[in-house]
Amino acid sequence: MLITIAPEAPPSTRTAILAAALERGFQAQAMANGRGGQVIGVAGSLPVEQMELGGIVDVQAIHKPFMMASIEARDRSVVTVGDVAIGGGLPVFIAGPCSIESKDDQIEIARAVKAAGANILRGGAFKPRSSPYSFQGLGKEGLEALAAAREVTGLPVVTEVMEPEQVDLVAGYTDMLQIGSRNMANFPLLKRVGRSTVPVLLKRGFAATQEEFLMSAEYIMAGGNTNVVLCERGIRAFDAAFRFSLDLNVVPSIKEVSHLPIIVDPSHGTGRRSLVARMAMAGLAAGADGLMIEVDADPDHALSDGYQTITPVEMGRIHRRGMALVEALHGFDDADDLVPDVAEAVRITSIEDAAVELERIA
Repeated sequence: MLITIAPEAPPSTRTAILAAALERGFQAQAMANGRGGQVIGVAGSLPVEQMELGGIVDVQAIHKPFMMASIEARDRSVVTVGDVAIGGGLPVFIAGPCSIESKDDQIEIARAVKAAGANILRGGAFKPRSSPYSFQGLGKEGLEALAAAREVTGLPVVTEVMEPEQVDLVAGYTDMLQIGSRNMANFPLLKRVGRSTVPVLLKRGFAATQEEFLMSAEYIMAGGNTNVVLCERGIRAFDAAFRFSLDLNVVPSIKEVSHLPIIVDPSHGTGRRSLVARMAMAGLAAGADGLMIEVDADPDHALSDGYQTITPVEMGRIHRRGMALVEALHGFDDADDLVPDVAEAVRITSIEDAAVELERIA
């Protein structure tokens, strides 16, 4: 059940609800609701009406299985990574190489993507690869290179963590922990990052449904870490022309049922460098809160995923066009104001008069 508490509620109300849940063996977690108050998710039913507690605004006994991630739980979340807000209205651009190859290279590309408009730097230190013979990343040395690039550029950084035992190590170097597609259903890892205070970027499994995706987010939030950002990175389909198929349906669909921010990864979502820019625009048009793009100074010689990696110059084009697109789309927020004027133009019988009227509306 979901219990919403008013901002002016006494602290004893929250304490009593959590204690009642614990007494009955129910898992319970509280988080801010975006309106100054709190919402408590309880994995069971409490006799709230009989507890005579002050400041309770709403009790929802029936809700979605991903109760803490649901739109009914709170207003839309804004997750802060370093000094960058994800979900705050402006799109966020996360960019960098698939794999960190050296400290000097990471600093060089960090400077380049920052100049191209990136807000957050990415780079893999631990790399899950399909082949055991492929480059697996530099490990701790890669984390140190990522931290050095942050020190030079000021960009917050995100990198993948693959195992529960790595969380403390990786969290010591990064501003955001990434859960990769292959680990979306790694429940021990989800529980472990749920106990961390570092924001989490959760990538959708390439065979996962929308509900399975959100339930993985719920695992993290149930552990106490409510700073979760979702990432659509493509699903496996039947067409061999693409590495994956970017499922942009899920972006507006998730926004209908969840308060969590969601970004799009057109690099993995297409697997082809030539498609990244177009699908990046499509992701923003679908309502994504940002993009995650693989960028390298020399993609053709990158140690991993070079075929889907773009250059900093192309990244700059995507940033400029993306910001222009979002600004144009925001203009449609007031489109309803045009409806009476359009209706008036439709009633004009003369083609010439209609053309003049439509030009005035435009």
